[in-house]
Amino acid sequence: MRLFLPLVITFICGIVMILHFFIPHRPISTIGDGLTDWYMIVASAAIFLGAANLVQVHVHRINTKARNWKYSPVVLIGFIAMMATGLLWGVEETLPFDYMFQTMIVPMGATMFSLLAFFVASAAFRAFRASNWRATLLLASAFIVMLGRVPIGGMIWKQIPIISEWMMQVPNMAGQRAVMIGAALGVVATSLRMIFGIERSYLGGAD
Repeated sequence: MRLFLPLVITFICGIVMILHFFIPHRPISTIGDGLTDWYMIVASAAIFLGAANLVQVHVHRINTKARNWKYSPVVLIGFIAMMATGLLWGVEETLPFDYMFQTMIVPMGATMFSLLAFFVASAAFRAFRASNWRATLLLASAFIVMLGRVPIGGMIWKQIPIISEWMMQVPNMAGQRAVMIGAALGVVATSLRMIFGIERSYLGGAD
């Protein structure tokens, strides 16, 4: 029963949501809208579980003196401070929560993204080595696209920005759509496997 009941619930909810998409009429539409509301409720409740898990994990790291445990108090203090200011004074502009967010979270996020530029540059240097014709094609395409995105590209040759835009809109777009179609087919296949009980990893590894 511990395994059978979740599989039945998953099957019924999955079939109802599929029918809700193709048959937007009562009673399917009413049941589908209700399941959507329940999804939002469960997703909102998951925030509290995530917060409790965050506190539990970092308290355990502090108690056991795990590796880099000294960062855990900073995480807990920041979490408690943000939660307390938000609950006591609200999250509107000019209030303590917004001040802390704008002066701490936003700069730290910008710092992390700025560091990513160096990692991207390092990865590009390794990937763009012209060791074979594929790498050479990738290197030439990246060079043309980057050159067409800066003013000096048009100064060198007026056609470079046009070629760069064509490469972004035609070959790049075709590749992106192929990836999106493949990902969509993968989502459909995984969803069907979960609905029919073939994929059970969401049950915590139960067989």
